[in-house]
Amino acid sequence: MTDHDHPSGRRTAGRRRRCAALVAAGVLLPLPALAGCSSDDREASAEASQDIAPAPRGELKDGGTLRWAVDAMPGTFNAFQADADATTARITGAVLPSMFTVDANGTPQRNADYLDAADVSARDPKQVVTYKINAKARWSDGKPITAADFIAQWTALRGKDNAFWTARNAGYDRIGKVEQGADAHEVKVTFARPYADWRSLFTPLYPKSVMGSPNAFNDGVRERLQVGAGPFLVQQRDADEGRVVLVRNPSWWGARAKLAKIVLQALPADKRAAALADGSIDVAAVDQSAAKRVEAAGKTDGNAGPQPGRAAATGSKVLRGYVIHKALEPAYTQLALNGSSGPLADDRVRRAVARAIDRQALADTVLKPLDLPSKPLGSHLLMAGQPGYEDHSDALGDQDTGAAKALLADAGWKPDGAGHQQAGEKAGAPAPGGWLGARDYGDEDEDERADDRADDGDGDEGDYDPDADGAADGRNPGRPVPAQAVRPAKGDHEEGARPAAADAPLSFTGAVGSEVQQAALLRQSAAFYKDAAAAEKEDADGDTASGSYAKYKRYKKRAAQALGAAEVIETGQGHDLPGSGGHPGAEHAAVPRSYDAPLAAPPAGDKAARGPALKKDGKPLTLRFVLPDGAASEQLRTVGSRIAAMLAKIGVQTSLQRVSDASYFQDHVASGDYDLALYSWPGTAYPATDARPIYAKPQPAPDGSLTVEQNYTRVGTDHIDQLFDQAASELDEDAARTLVAQADARIWAAAGSIPLYQRPELVATKKSLANVGAFGFATPRFQDIGYQK
Repeated sequence: MTDHDHPSGRRTAGRRRRCAALVAAGVLLPLPALAGCSSDDREASAEASQDIAPAPRGELKDGGTLRWAVDAMPGTFNAFQADADATTARITGAVLPSMFTVDANGTPQRNADYLDAADVSARDPKQVVTYKINAKARWSDGKPITAADFIAQWTALRGKDNAFWTARNAGYDRIGKVEQGADAHEVKVTFARPYADWRSLFTPLYPKSVMGSPNAFNDGVRERLQVGAGPFLVQQRDADEGRVVLVRNPSWWGARAKLAKIVLQALPADKRAAALADGSIDVAAVDQSAAKRVEAAGKTDGNAGPQPGRAAATGSKVLRGYVIHKALEPAYTQLALNGSSGPLADDRVRRAVARAIDRQALADTVLKPLDLPSKPLGSHLLMAGQPGYEDHSDALGDQDTGAAKALLADAGWKPDGAGHQQAGEKAGAPAPGGWLGARDYGDEDEDERADDRADDGDGDEGDYDPDADGAADGRNPGRPVPAQAVRPAKGDHEEGARPAAADAPLSFTGAVGSEVQQAALLRQSAAFYKDAAAAEKEDADGDTASGSYAKYKRYKKRAAQALGAAEVIETGQGHDLPGSGGHPGAEHAAVPRSYDAPLAAPPAGDKAARGPALKKDGKPLTLRFVLPDGAASEQLRTVGSRIAAMLAKIGVQTSLQRVSDASYFQDHVASGDYDLALYSWPGTAYPATDARPIYAKPQPAPDGSLTVEQNYTRVGTDHIDQLFDQAASELDEDAARTLVAQADARIWAAAGSIPLYQRPELVATKKSLANVGAFGFATPRFQDIGYQK
């Protein structure tokens, strides 16, 4: 599933760019007492932490091939290089040693296949960790795993030799020396600075032949990994076919792998439903749409006749052979507030935005339909159910529209004067941020009658789908032509046809603000009606006589009407609008628009609650909300639309910029080109190390720019940095958790990142498979995956 993880957000690449700095002090709110998680929270989390069809090894067949969908071919087999990715992690987990794995609760556990013991053997004057290697552990070339491999890996990753092109050195840079102990199977690691997350080190472990020289490190294992020490080995990397083949390791000393072969097949998310339908894949993470198809197929017995709206699912015998595994993924979706400039540079505005959001409603939207626990996540640093998890959202405050409005007023954002008309605004035009309801386009009953006349049959033919492929607007490639337009402006274009682009559309210099906002509101109204139509159509389930189907038809038509009206305005064809010849703005040259449209209220429920638009020094409070526009990001856009409606209640206008999935993160989030954005961060068993660069206070670079590490909200404080540093150095686990909890409360108070919910993890597998599915936090035991007898 795609929820716009940071590309480096996976465990193998999540600790990149760990450089830290303490800069000028930030002001923090007084913090209330920290609230702990209840036993109910822990039980609900445990129930949803993993779903893998567990089975004893004795109940599984010996042999077989597993075809496993992955996002892409691995960029490299070296997990410590910058282009390591999730596929790299999947492969190295199966073929290389892991000193510690992670259990379903997100707790590190010693891996007995490689270590007989691993403990802090000394704390004073220096921290010393002693590893005792399993004497049976050996590389596939026959050489034993020894202290020499640990020494070589530390030397390569410590950050002292720039000839090694490493992406991260967190933890290794704290080590003073690594040496052999009593024999070659004992390793003593002495730290120059204490390191609480020492269990994260030497995983994966590479042989000395890979880590022993810069050339071998940089290039030796980019496209091949000839030596391993896991239950599987890499047999083949086929770039043309987009697959990596893993086979049993004949030298493996542990429990023999049940599968003979694992084929990791690169398969984009939008092609996985088809691959499941034709049976060409055995395991695949899927989106909710594909999951519904599989579940619908599983509910039929094969003898029932076709059901309305479910012909595709019931007709697929192949899909009946799959099952959907569900869990809460160890990753959370957040609302990011860019605090580097603009209104959100004021912490009062950030806090107001945060307190306007009903996080419970958003969690319900995403998780309830999947029967997963839908409590909002209360921590930036730990997932629900992890040891030490506490809900610290009280450091910011609960959802409270009145408090949010008061914060905005305190920051100088006040409602525009009643009856005040903006310059250039026509009398009677909708106010900026106002809702254009059904009556703006005519009587509702007349709409319904027209809808009935227009839709005979199932109503699918000729539907307008704003996301469908089709003829595009020349000014905005990829935007389809609307099916019809209402209230056509005076001109020569045919009724119902899309007007031609004018010489000076609304993007020209000096455009009148009210028209820009009116068109943008109409465009977003269309998006809301489209979403509502899709939901009603799904509820109708093919029953054309149902009330849901009637609503679907009505909302579908209004989506086309609203977009058509926006097009009339945007192309300058409306009477006395910019670009219409008679308007003075037509003389100005056009300039590119930085975004498409402000978000408006949804088609029902929020109209009466919309607050008056706010202004400060004559400027409206408008925040640019950047969202990805790919098919796999539909859920994010739905959440974004609901957030926009919540913000409208306190008078905050939002402007939507939909951008391609490929450019979303790097070109917008990472570069700071947004006000609001939705993206995900992974959970971790090592928050003091892994989360620090995400929340580190940006520091000035010599060229005047900011070094933000992975803190793309640009919001941070000295105190947060200090708490992370203290937690990373605290060897008492309880004390370290207390420091992490304090850091999380401060992050909440700074209001740069608002956790919304843990993401759902949906994985389709063949029903005959066991010990594979939605792993949650747990490290897969590849040797235990297999087919049931």
